[in-house]
Amino acid sequence: MPRLKDFIELHFIVFLWGFTAILGKLISIPAVELVALRTSITAVAIGAIIYQRGTPFWMGREQALKLLGVGFIIAAHWILFFAAARVSSVSITLVGIATCSLWTALLDPLFSKSKIKPHEVLLALLVIFGLYIIFQNETEFDSILGITMAIGSALMGSIFTIINAKLVKKIPSTTITTYEMTGACLATVLFFPIYTTYFAEGGSLNFSMGAMDWVYLLVLALACTVYAYTASVRLMQRITAYTMNLTVNLEPIYGIILALLIFKEDEQMSSGFYLGAAIILLSVFIYPVLDAYDKRRKKLKQAFPEQVVVGED
Repeated sequence: MPRLKDFIELHFIVFLWGFTAILGKLISIPAVELVALRTSITAVAIGAIIYQRGTPFWMGREQALKLLGVGFIIAAHWILFFAAARVSSVSITLVGIATCSLWTALLDPLFSKSKIKPHEVLLALLVIFGLYIIFQNETEFDSILGITMAIGSALMGSIFTIINAKLVKKIPSTTITTYEMTGACLATVLFFPIYTTYFAEGGSLNFSMGAMDWVYLLVLALACTVYAYTASVRLMQRITAYTMNLTVNLEPIYGIILALLIFKEDEQMSSGFYLGAAIILLSVFIYPVLDAYDKRRKKLKQAFPEQVVVGED
C-alpha cells in the first residue's frame, strides 16, 4: 500500500521531470547526442551505486536482454522528447507528454489482460478533445511537429512504465535502471549511422559543449535521471502504473510555469493552446473522483448483491 511519503516523493520526482525539458533546451548539443551522454553518465553512476551497495546485478541472459530492450524504448522516448522541445517549445512538448495517461488507459489492459475501465475511456476521450483544440489553434508547422513528436514520446514512456511496473516486483530498481540506461545508450549509438546520414546537421555528430552545458548535463543526468528515475521505479512497487502516469501529467504544470519564468515571451502560446492544455490537465483532477466512485460502486455491489426473488407459479 502506498504511503503519504511515497506520494510526496513522487510529486518531487515529477517536479524534477518538469525541469528536464528546460535543461534539454538549455544544453546546446542536439537531442540524439544529448541522450547518448545522459544515458552513459546515468549507467555509470548507477552502476557505481550498485557496486557500492553490493546489489545483485546479473539477472540471467533472458532478463538482461529484456531490460536492455526496454532501454531501446527509453532511448526513443527521450530522443523524441528533447527533439520536440527543440523544434517547438517546452510548453508544447510537456502538453504532448501529458497524453501518457491516454496511452496507459489503452495499453495497460492489454499487458495485464484486464478489462478497460469506463472512466479511463472517458479520460482518454477528454485528452483527445484537448489535443483537437490545440491542433486547431496551433497552425505553425514547428508546433504541430513538436506536439506530434511529444505524443510519440508519451507513447514510448507509457509502454516502458507499464513494463517496469511488472519487472520491479522481481528485480531491484537500481539494477533495472542500470540495464535500461545501458540499453538506451546502446540504442542511441546504433542509431548514429542513420542519424548522421539523414537527420544530423552537417552530416556529423556534435558533442561540442561549454562549461554551463556540462553543468546542466550533470544536473539532468544525476538529479533528474539517476535519482528521479531509480526512485520512480522503486515507487512502482507500491503505486500502480496508471496512478504513476496520471501523476506524471502534473509535469506540464510544473514545467510550463518554470519555462514561462525562464524563457518568458518565447513560451507564450495562443489562448486555444491553453484551453486545450487545461482540458488535458483536467483529467488529472477528474480521475481520482471517478476512480473512487468506481471502487465504491464495486464494493457496494459485492456487499449487497442483487437479491433474486423466486415467485410462486
